[in-house]
Amino acid sequence: MDAQKRFELIKRNTQEILTEEHLKNKLQKATKLVAYYGTAPTGLYHMGYLVPLSKLFDFAKAKIENKILLADIHAALDDLKTPWDRISLVSQYYRKCIELSFPWEERPSFVLGSSFQLNKNYQLDVLKLSTLSTVARATRAASEVTRMKNPKVSELIYPLMQALDEEYLKVDIQLGGIDQRHIFAYAREFLPFVGYESRVEVMTPVIVSLNGPGVKMSASILESRILVHDSEESIRKNISNAYCRIGDIENNPVLQLMRFIVFGVKTKLKVEREKKFGGDVVFANYADLEKDFINNKIHPADLKNALSEELSDIFKKVRKYFEKHGDLIPTSKV
Repeated sequence: MDAQKRFELIKRNTQEILTEEHLKNKLQKATKLVAYYGTAPTGLYHMGYLVPLSKLFDFAKAKIENKILLADIHAALDDLKTPWDRISLVSQYYRKCIELSFPWEERPSFVLGSSFQLNKNYQLDVLKLSTLSTVARATRAASEVTRMKNPKVSELIYPLMQALDEEYLKVDIQLGGIDQRHIFAYAREFLPFVGYESRVEVMTPVIVSLNGPGVKMSASILESRILVHDSEESIRKNISNAYCRIGDIENNPVLQLMRFIVFGVKTKLKVEREKKFGGDVVFANYADLEKDFINNKIHPADLKNALSEELSDIFKKVRKYFEKHGDLIPTSKV
């Protein structure tokens, strides 16, 4: 696969890349690249978290080695979203959700943040960055990711460590949602100050709440989310109540789940309809599905039914696992 095709695969379904030119240069110069996606184990694991993860399928096709960072220390730094004594439990829960949620052909390797973030050199680099970063700059970097209600010092350390993770994981690319942009920009700017290269930052969109415009899908808002281990009945109920207005593409969670989750891992979609409405139709790509929806050829109810079936099928492994191991699911308030 040539560099241009690899670039197109990496760019698919992304919102921004810092920078595209940097990525193209790396693809031209190196046949082997390494990427990582980091997630702090906080709260219950919902499908909004899977948008960046679905990109790892494209990365693998583009011959990129993938790593997943379970950022356990970050989970506590963010205003104790996960208390220190619960970090290990929630980290195990996150790993199992990720391992079982998608039909991985080539499973990414997992790295636990605490396995390297506590070593002497890493912590020395954290202190170096702290002497170079103003409170205002660190606050800006952390602002869209950490709570920042009554900012703790730990929340300002959070972006410094995330920047250094790129170096200590020995990666070329960091992947995350567009809500990570301020941290990604901080990493590109500040890593060279401590002698390390800037990395390519790839960002995916953030899925909106099932309730519609204005709020992203959230683990803490029951009616806004779908957990990866939800029952088929719960998935169908939540999808049936989801916002899905014809003509509104940008704020449509049903279409977003189709685009980033279903078509992220599958190559076709069957929408079942009664014969009087045209009968069943099969889509080989998301663009055709969106076009038919815009042109009112696909009714929202039929689209929702198809999405419910697909999500129930994709996540059947993780659902069945937690049906037997429900004690491993952390409480909503960890």
